[in-house]
Formats: sequence, C-alpha cells, structure tokens
Amino acid sequence: MAEVMYGPMQLLVIVFDNPDFHGQIRRELGSIMEKGIIRLIDLLFVWKDENGSIKYMEASQLDKEERMHFGAVVGGLLGFGAGGVEGAEIGMEEGAMAAAQENYGITEEDIMEVTDAIPEGTAAAILIIEHLWAKELKQAIKDAGGVLVSQGMLTPELLALVGQELSEAVNFAEEEQKSQEATAAA
Repeated sequence: MAEVMYGPMQLLVIVFDNPDFHGQIRRELGSIMEKGIIRLIDLLFVWKDENGSIKYMEASQLDKEERMHFGAVVGGLLGFGAGGVEGAEIGMEEGAMAAAQENYGITEEDIMEVTDAIPEGTAAAILIIEHLWAKELKQAIKDAGGVLVSQGMLTPELLALVGQELSEAVNFAEEEQKSQEATAAA
C-alpha cells in the first residue's frame, strides 16, 4: 500500500458569546478550502438559543474511502502510542470502523459535552483541519532526514501577552537591581 502524506492537522475550538452570523465564516472557510490551503477533516457547529434549544451542524471534505483511511491511520497511531504494535493493529481496525460510521473526528459525546458546556444564547465550533499548504514542506523535511520534535501556534494576541509579561519581568529585574545597588551603597 502506498504511503499517504498528510499535512499537519490542527484542532480549533471557538466560542461565540454573542453570535452574529451572516455567512462570513462559511464563505471564508469555503474560499480557503477551494484554494487548497486547508482541508476540512471535521466540523461541529453548535448553537444554543435563549430557551436552551440546540441546533448543530457537522461537515467534512472527506469521502467515505478517505474517512476509512484517515480513521485507520489515526486509530493506528493512537493504538501504537497506547500499546505498541499490537495496539496499533487494534487501533487501525477500530479507527476504520468508527470512520465507516462517520465518526472520524468529533463524536456524539463531543457534541453532548459542547452543548452542555455552552450557555443559552451562545455558539461553539470545533474544527479539525489539515494544512494542505504544508504537505510539500513536510515531504522536503522528511526527504532531508528531518524529524519534527515540537510545534505550536503563535498568534499576535499571544505574542502581545508574552511581550507584556517580558516587559514586566524586565522592569521587576531592573527594580531589584536598583534596590540591591542602593542597599550595597548604604
């Protein structure tokens, strides 16, 4: 069987305190999927109205064969991590079976957890996306003998928080140094 190269996968969980939807998210998601930048592995969108009534929507770009293959790969990796080669074999079988039932990312339990967790008048979305743009880079790194050992997402908001914390730490250190110098001079 030929090896299938997947791009990096990312899980996004988004909460909307005051949902005001006019199709803008759907349009942008559609645009980046059409351009081949990402592939939607799974999407769960849950909206709870003021009376507690729940509506939800699920979507994926995977066809049945891809779901089966993806489920087997994910199940195998999880199984390998939990129980070595024997666990991988069991995980592949269970992953393929779950995918055949269209349970290839977000489960019924996930839906219930999300709906229980969000207050009335709010919404939430869980997306699993594959970064297709990174597949060629991933292959080039692999071909050069590279192995990914760590990754993370840096957002402008996170960098601003880190910058603020760094500034506070520098200010604290400078004040400590001045205090020590003053004590030494006395």
